[in-house]
Amino acid sequence: MSTPRRALILVDVQQQYLSGPLEIQYPPHQESLPVIAQAIDAAAAAGLPVVAVQHTAGEGAPVFAPGTPEFELHPEIDRRRTGDWKSLVKSYGSVYAGTDLAAWLREREIDTVTLVGYMTNNCILASAVEAEFLGFNTEVLSDATGAINLTNDAGSADARTVHSTLLALLHSNWAAVSTTGAWAAAVKDGQALAKSDLGSSAVAGAAELAQA
Repeated sequence: MSTPRRALILVDVQQQYLSGPLEIQYPPHQESLPVIAQAIDAAAAAGLPVVAVQHTAGEGAPVFAPGTPEFELHPEIDRRRTGDWKSLVKSYGSVYAGTDLAAWLREREIDTVTLVGYMTNNCILASAVEAEFLGFNTEVLSDATGAINLTNDAGSADARTVHSTLLALLHSNWAAVSTTGAWAAAVKDGQALAKSDLGSSAVAGAAELAQA
């Protein structure tokens, strides 16, 4: 397997996710934010391109409104920013939709994107799924992402269930899911991360059910 040409994508690591109804619950942001910082430091040491993404809901919106403190990147992220980072603003779930990110990655011959940030149940999921169509390999760092509790007319799930279920789903088809420590070691060694596939995941799931 050839050495991956990676870029680290910081997805919406914004103040909006630190309080209120959108506050990241699992893993709690108090734990994931330092790990995101570790991923940035590992990327810098390896010379990987870094992209900082911020979500906007438009001027004057109740959330993700440009010009408000909640729109800004977390200080631990912002203080690591260098002039080499690419910055972009998006208005859809996927980091690719309505942005020039795919073209920017292709210009640099990037074939693998590593997603960290928020939320697992929205922008991480959407970005990993769209990357399949665009032809990029995706990595998702389990301890550098996070989810919220969800309840609606279709049902209810706590943040831990949302996060762990979606990571299992992503690893079965759309992304290689890893801890940040394992990813940093793979980056240092120039190795790809292993991921499962839908068939293997289905067989393992059936076998586990049969043993229950």
